[in-house]
Amino acid sequence: MAIHKTAGAKFYIGPVINPDELNALTDVAAVAFFEAIPANSWVQVEEVEDMGDHGDSAEAITFTAVSNRRVRKLKGAKDAGTKNIVVGRDPLDDGQVAMAAAEGTDFNYAFKTVHADARTAGYTDSVDYFGGMVMSKATQQGTVNTVTRRTFPVGINTPIYEVLSELVSS
Repeated sequence: MAIHKTAGAKFYIGPVINPDELNALTDVAAVAFFEAIPANSWVQVEEVEDMGDHGDSAEAITFTAVSNRRVRKLKGAKDAGTKNIVVGRDPLDDGQVAMAAAEGTDFNYAFKTVHADARTAGYTDSVDYFGGMVMSKATQQGTVNTVTRRTFPVGINTPIYEVLSELVSS
C-alpha cells in the first residue's frame, strides 16, 4: 500500500474499560474485545483538527562497564504516550461532551481511530484501538480571528492494537 492522508480519518470514544484485563490478553483477543463493543457504544468526536500521535516507546536502561567505558542500552518499560486530540470546540457535539465527561472521571475508556486508508472500495480502512484516560479538557480561545479549540490529552494505558486494511471478502 502506498502512503495515505489523514484527511477523512475519524476518532471515537467508547465505554469504560479495565486496561489490566486488556493487558492480560493476547493481541488477537484484545482486538476481538474491542470489535465486540456494540457500534452504538462508540461516539465519534467531531471537529477534530489534530489527532496527535501515539505508539510505544521503550525507556532506555543503561549500563556502563568500567573496563570498556561503553554505555550499553536495553529496553525498559513501554509507554504508548499521550495522544492530544485537538478539536474546534463544539459544546453540542456528543463526542466532545463524552470526552469532557470522561475527563471528570478516573476511569479508562476505549478509543479507536479509523484511518482513511482503504486502497479501493473493496478494502476496509485500518483501525487502531487502545484504552486510556482523558487527562484534561483545556480550551484555547486565542484572538478575534481564532477558532476556539479544545485539547483532550488521552493518556494511553494499553498497547495500540492495530487492525490493518484488508480486502473485503465477497
